[in-house]
Amino acid sequence: MEIAILGVPMDLGAGRRGVDMGPSAIRCANVGARLRDLGHVVRDLGNVDVLEPETQDPGADNLKYLDDIRASAMDVTKRITALPPEMIPVVLGGDHSVSLGSITASVQRNGPMGVIWIDAHGDYNTEMTTPSGNIHGMVLAALCGLGDPRLTSIGGFSPKILPERTVILGARSLDQGERELLHRYGVHVFTMHDIDRRGLSVIAEEALALTMEGGLPLHASFDIDVVDPRDAPGVGTPVSGGLTFRDAHLVMELIAETGAMRSLDLVEVNPILDHANQTGELAADLICSAFGKRIF
Repeated sequence: MEIAILGVPMDLGAGRRGVDMGPSAIRCANVGARLRDLGHVVRDLGNVDVLEPETQDPGADNLKYLDDIRASAMDVTKRITALPPEMIPVVLGGDHSVSLGSITASVQRNGPMGVIWIDAHGDYNTEMTTPSGNIHGMVLAALCGLGDPRLTSIGGFSPKILPERTVILGARSLDQGERELLHRYGVHVFTMHDIDRRGLSVIAEEALALTMEGGLPLHASFDIDVVDPRDAPGVGTPVSGGLTFRDAHLVMELIAETGAMRSLDLVEVNPILDHANQTGELAADLICSAFGKRIF
């Protein structure tokens, strides 16, 4: 495959500093070289320029740094849509608000897509339900057309994706407001309870089938905080009881087996909270699994 790596050193959407260094941590784990070792052609596009929170006015308490996040999303969209059609973009975050740009661009390039959102959180708040005002907790709702028009209108169209072709996998921390929205709009949510009861392979295969129903191509968005903090300590919003190291790899291996993935995000690596780049190394490994790395 031909792969384009784009870093988005963004932490304007999060409540804790540090994930802006995530792209560097993943690159320090030699993600490009590892992908080349698998036989892929890799082009690293560098980083999108992102302003630092200390230099900006956060604006409204329920939509912090909205204008800056919107500008970054538009830049990401522009960079990805300019790629040759055969190239698969891999966006390194940064907080999960980077997906506003990456998914907008992927839909513009590929047409309707299914999305698997692998995350401990739902990210389905709006400015009316958010308990924090942090936009990384609103991005999936915005992509589905819910929330402030300045977020939903990025790219000039809304919604980008359909709730019925969107699956959240690995959730274990949902706010009350977003829980109600997820039920109301019919997003498929597989929690850690579901995984514990029915098994990860069954759940993951069911999730992928739902996203790709009708032959849709796939966007995979992997928030590293879906992994238990024992295996991924370097995240901004850790929640105990997550996927194990091997669980995370199995999800990515199953995604690779579909042959349908056309774009990928790997987000929320926070080196400040990490141990010897353990989480950055895991992120690089997971990207390789999504592109066909296997045990045997």
